Amino acid sequence: MIRAILMLTVLAALAACGGKSKFQSYDGPEVTRVLVFKDERKLFLMHDDEVLADYDIGLGFSPDGHKEIEGDGRTPEGHYLIDRRNPNSRFHLSIGISYPNEIDVARAEALGKEPGGDIFIHGRGPTYWEDAPDDWTFGCLAVTDDEIERIYAMVRDGTPISIYPSRAHMKAELRALRRQAKKAGSTTVVAPAVPVTGTTAVAPVAADTTVVTPATPMPAVPATQLPVTEAAAG
Repeated sequence: MIRAILMLTVLAALAACGGKSKFQSYDGPEVTRVLVFKDERKLFLMHDDEVLADYDIGLGFSPDGHKEIEGDGRTPEGHYLIDRRNPNSRFHLSIGISYPNEIDVARAEALGKEPGGDIFIHGRGPTYWEDAPDDWTFGCLAVTDDEIERIYAMVRDGTPISIYPSRAHMKAELRALRRQAKKAGSTTVVAPAVPVTGTTAVAPVAADTTVVTPATPMPAVPATQLPVTEAAAG
């Protein structure tokens, strides 16, 4: 009788929690690169030249321009790596982006500021509310809880992530790299190509390639209007 009662208690607890694990399994093609276009609010999971999945995203509360200092509300732009993950994130699940790099640190120091950090791709978590602004984070890339479960399963640590202001910026980078290759007498260019609807052609980006794009930030949303702070996103 006691064992039966204990079993019923466990089953009741599982039912109360929904009985669903947030940790999914994935045995499909490897995600070789994460690609983001900020102006479109889109994130693509790539396997070489194939789009495996794409997601709508929210950005930092002041989304235009590259992140320069702590608290500016911007989402970084450039080439980084997925370098860590947090299974206990307050935003359901999260995977970390390797901002700041050495250039980011030097730029912030030149301004007498800190570059900030704790930039993640994450879900919403229990404190999110439905009428939150579209761009509600402090610089992270936000998806739904269901979507971060899939991304968390699919994307491994060490995966490159390229964050562009727009497709036009990626095209400009490709042209510049082609000119550099031509000047160096090379016929091979390792650079991104341009995604099209349904299919994408994207080659790996050189690890030392960095895009710096000046932009005018949009007015910041007051912190009191944001659903949560992200200081502990990781």
